[in-house]
Amino acid sequence: MFEDLKGKRVLVTGASSGLGAHFARLLAERGAHVAAAARRTDRLAALAQAAAGLPGKIVPVSLDVGSVAAIESGIAAAASLLGGLDVLVNNAGVGETEQALSVSEAQWDAQLDVNLKGCFFAAQAAAKIMVDQASSGAIVNIASILGERVAGRVAPYAISKAGLIQMTKALALEWARHAIRVNALAPGYIVTDINREFFASEAGEALKKRIPMRRAGELEDLDGPFLLLCSEAGRYMTGAVVAADGGHLVSGL
Repeated sequence: MFEDLKGKRVLVTGASSGLGAHFARLLAERGAHVAAAARRTDRLAALAQAAAGLPGKIVPVSLDVGSVAAIESGIAAAASLLGGLDVLVNNAGVGETEQALSVSEAQWDAQLDVNLKGCFFAAQAAAKIMVDQASSGAIVNIASILGERVAGRVAPYAISKAGLIQMTKALALEWARHAIRVNALAPGYIVTDINREFFASEAGEALKKRIPMRRAGELEDLDGPFLLLCSEAGRYMTGAVVAADGGHLVSGL
């Protein structure tokens, strides 16, 4: 079903751990040639080495999504390494818990610069390459259900993800004429190495009870919708926001 990813040239930001590392490996398993981008290049090298023998390949790229200049140079480097660019996965993101009354300007800027500004300029740089290639392309923004519903103590993060969702729709409208699809994947609570201990705690168990499916998601639960948005299987989808959250968005208030 997803054979069309063979040979596709894909850039994944924030690929040094968590969702980004999982997506990079998944794409290589499907035959894509992946530029795994992040600041921590030592982890990227290990990821690339672990992918040896897969149908596709992973190459590390140094990229800091907190700097527009670094974004532009990193995406140009990735396209040079891969011989072009067919798909961008805007995955890099940061979050911090803090009461809204106590959020500092630095905390605000740190999250909005990466989660929204960085994603916009990464999309812009990738789209310019896709337009110059005169070929179709896909951009997948990794949003969050917190962009559609809110929780306490995460105001800047939720605001940035809401902005990312609206950005997805705005760019989808403008770039459809260039055959560039722009969609968003909105995960719910997904278990990673960072939060695994929390989900095993009493507080984590209480949170899972509020999810209609009564469990947190696993990384593999994102595979289907992610591949749909990256591949030609979703060729008539643009401006869509696909939630993978165990029903959390439709839970009762």
